[in-house]
Amino acid sequence: MGLAVMRRGICQRTFTPGIIVLADDSWCIGLLNVMIKFPTVIFLLTALSISALGQKYVVEKSSVSFYSEAAIEDIYAENTRTPGIFNEASGDIAFSIPIKAFQFKKSLMQEHFNEKYLESDKYPKSTFQGKVNGFLNTAAGIQSVKATGKLTIHGVTKEVEIPGTIEFDGGKLTMKTKFIVKLEDYNVKIPQLMWKNIAEQVEVTVDFTFKPQ
Repeated sequence: MGLAVMRRGICQRTFTPGIIVLADDSWCIGLLNVMIKFPTVIFLLTALSISALGQKYVVEKSSVSFYSEAAIEDIYAENTRTPGIFNEASGDIAFSIPIKAFQFKKSLMQEHFNEKYLESDKYPKSTFQGKVNGFLNTAAGIQSVKATGKLTIHGVTKEVEIPGTIEFDGGKLTMKTKFIVKLEDYNVKIPQLMWKNIAEQVEVTVDFTFKPQ
């Protein structure tokens, strides 16, 4: 998390080790209020703080869903409340998924997901911080890209490489990807009695529309 420190009427903004920007008291007080109320915003700002130059985009519309096929029943849930930010010049990207925002068809399934599997009170969000590689912002149409970085789920962080697509159109851009997550990689445990209901891996689909910041 970034730090804001008051010292002799001057605010020292430290977003990453060794990078300090000075600002006045009003900015510092405002930042401290944001840090308290909106920790997700601080995560996103910190994630991209080392890439200050270049056009920034923020998520305008998001869909993060997962699907698992098991012996007894299939499970599907969708989340449309994921904030994110993307730096066109550097390719840096970060987003934060609120776990409790996933919606299921069955309320009991949603309750078990939050309380028994993802433990969303203890691990309230899943995050990705990394870089999108292989795109040209001047190219027309859909481009194949690859995102590399750190994916955190259930308090466990893994280095991942995820294929996807990006498209620049009318000042906005869209990113889409589909990949597999193995539950055991992130210490998500399935009770033995439930192994027929829940698959050991899930298919995750991400669809983001970004607008200029």
